[in-house]
Amino acid sequence: MRQEVILQQAQFDNAVKYYVLSIAIPFTITIVLIPLLIIILPIVYIVRTIEYKHIECTLLERSLRVRRGVLNKVEKTIPLDKITDLGVNQGPIMRFCGVQAIAIETAGQSGMGSSLVNLVGIRDAKGFRDAVLERRDEIAEGKSAGSAPTPAALAASDDATDLIREIRDTLARIETKLGQPD
Repeated sequence: MRQEVILQQAQFDNAVKYYVLSIAIPFTITIVLIPLLIIILPIVYIVRTIEYKHIECTLLERSLRVRRGVLNKVEKTIPLDKITDLGVNQGPIMRFCGVQAIAIETAGQSGMGSSLVNLVGIRDAKGFRDAVLERRDEIAEGKSAGSAPTPAALAASDDATDLIREIRDTLARIETKLGQPD
């Protein structure tokens, strides 16, 4: 397994207040569901508190790694050169709670308007987004600038050249034999 250097670790604010409010407001508006708040809000609070203790987002040299989950652990590694956009979202309830979210969109992603990963509660979301996009651009510039090939790439290139010469010589022999009368 290839080890990458950690460039930046995202810090998460506890966004539990946002989740509790985003459930409490619609339930209160519907009036009928107000009695369910007594049961649902403590459950949401406990589950989201546990969830935020088990979430991390790490910017590595060539990728962004997102880990989350308690029972069902999920790890996504997103190559930086595949990231097309990192959107910072903040709705009215999020603004009230002082929470921001980052939506990560990638090339080849299916579905319009959906993000591959949505991270709610990243502290200084704009700063983290800028760091990821800056690193992505550095990688893209390195590829387009024609950085020096590695020794392994040069060896593979020499092997390919030798193989092409061998194929050329074989084809020349075949042409010669086809051109000779029996």
